[in-house]
Amino acid sequence: MSSIRVLKNFLAISRHKSVAAAAREIGLTAAAAGQQLQQLEADIGIELFDRTKRSMTLNHHGRSLVEPIQEIVARYEALGSDFKSEVSGTIVLGALVSTLMGAFGNALNKIKQSYPSLEVKLIAGLSSNFLDQVLDGSLDAAIVTESPYALPQNVQWTELYNEPMVLIYPTVKNRKGVSTKALSSELPFIRFERNTWTGHLVDQTIRSNKLVIKEGMELNSVEAIIELVRQGLGYAIVPKLANISWGTDKQLHISELTGKTVFRKVGLLERKKHSRQNITQVIKQHFLSIHPTNN
Repeated sequence: MSSIRVLKNFLAISRHKSVAAAAREIGLTAAAAGQQLQQLEADIGIELFDRTKRSMTLNHHGRSLVEPIQEIVARYEALGSDFKSEVSGTIVLGALVSTLMGAFGNALNKIKQSYPSLEVKLIAGLSSNFLDQVLDGSLDAAIVTESPYALPQNVQWTELYNEPMVLIYPTVKNRKGVSTKALSSELPFIRFERNTWTGHLVDQTIRSNKLVIKEGMELNSVEAIIELVRQGLGYAIVPKLANISWGTDKQLHISELTGKTVFRKVGLLERKKHSRQNITQVIKQHFLSIHPTNN
């Protein structure tokens, strides 16, 4: 019978699609992690991954086992929790890097202080990629922007907070009397990747404010875009992240937009039934206590 460590190893490999990356996460050598996976497959009697030279992808047998194995690991980690007054165990969360620079980063720090026995494993990525990972069970939940599309029936998204989309440009170009229209003719526009969920909000902001832009670069990182604007390489529309010192940053200026303010809504994406709902409930309750009208 496979041990809890072997089961945790399987879950790590399913997330990373790599034995070596999983081994680094759980503190094993790649050889040991590979041996544990072979042990699990031998115990069950079937292969769980489609293997190539560069990656490993769960096959239909492996996908069907993710949720039951997560449940076993969760029950093991919860042993004795009835005698404790705190949330404990491990949750694997997908998170946009920009949310860690926003209100979620602050919240995560406070939650960890309140529940020191809680282990949070963070996986960085894009909202659209996280949806697939939540669906297949390789993530317990994810902190993502609101989807512009209808979500599958077996997942739910709960708004945690929102951030206004703002237009930023380098202070060196902030000459008195220069309008946003004139600005757009002087500098290239640095756009967040169009086919992402945040990219849709950028387009919505452009339409709402009737902006005429001169296309420049396209990136999928809010942080990289802000830095390029700081360097004077263009202007951009980004969410107003909580942990950026907008008022005191001498290299950035936020322009007032005369049209409708568009908000990036950030929330928690999870399956409607999963083994870490006690932890995701703590996250949602934290934000509900701060913004009682959000949910």
